[in-house]
Amino acid sequence: MDFETLLYEVKDGVLTLTLNRPDKLNAFTGQMAKELVEAFDAADSDDEVRVVVMTGAGRGFCAGADLSTGAATFDYDNRSDRAGASDGVPARDTGGRVTLRMFASLKPIIGAINGPAVGIGATMQMPMDIRLASDKARFGFVFAKRGIVPEAASSWFLPRLVGMQQAQEWMLTGRVFDAAEALAGGLVKEVVPHDDLLPRAYELAHEIADHTAPVSVAMIRQMQWQMLTADHPMEAHKIDSRGVYDRGQSADAKEGVMSFLEKREATYPCKVSTDMPAFFPWWEEREYE
Repeated sequence: MDFETLLYEVKDGVLTLTLNRPDKLNAFTGQMAKELVEAFDAADSDDEVRVVVMTGAGRGFCAGADLSTGAATFDYDNRSDRAGASDGVPARDTGGRVTLRMFASLKPIIGAINGPAVGIGATMQMPMDIRLASDKARFGFVFAKRGIVPEAASSWFLPRLVGMQQAQEWMLTGRVFDAAEALAGGLVKEVVPHDDLLPRAYELAHEIADHTAPVSVAMIRQMQWQMLTADHPMEAHKIDSRGVYDRGQSADAKEGVMSFLEKREATYPCKVSTDMPAFFPWWEEREYE
């Protein structure tokens, strides 16, 4: 697929999605937001895509919002690339459109954070399932220093990922911090030498793409995200029970057992595009109002 602000490449079951404005440190624009949503739509509909690896072109991941419009950068009513309020419905944050689409993804998302990642460059990472960082990466939730507030639904994501105290300290100070602190605070899973970042991301991606059942992975991803706000483990038990019942009768389950007994690699026949359980999704989609 061809995009203005992204590179989209599928190889051996892995989609590499690269933010591609290297001359601007991949600064985020309304066009990039639109294209990211389209890219995840395409990935979900393509059974050849098993895992998504996200990274940035050049020396940065994403330097935050493109500030080239100056004082109007965050004024939605005066930006040509952002939709203002209409018909009594508040203007929507474009970063939130992206992270909500990533949250709904049926394919696991691995972040390969290769350099500076501030503002939306940091909050865009929140719905990724696993984040790996180069030792050259830097992070910053700089909103208070720009006179705005966090976006991209990060006030929901960040405390769940790193705990309230750490989330508050990073958000309230707005300071930029290094990859070692991101690791210590639970924002990333691993920090690796810069040249090893993409090889490590692909190694992890292929552990999923080459050895697991696509429908099971799609279900597991959503089961864990959706259960973050369940009020009792009974809610998980309900979905576990329905999922095990449905998947237990599938050709994938038969193949999983027989390949284990026969000591061979499994070839799972079920597809995300056609074989998700009939009860999926089990939650009510939220409307913006």
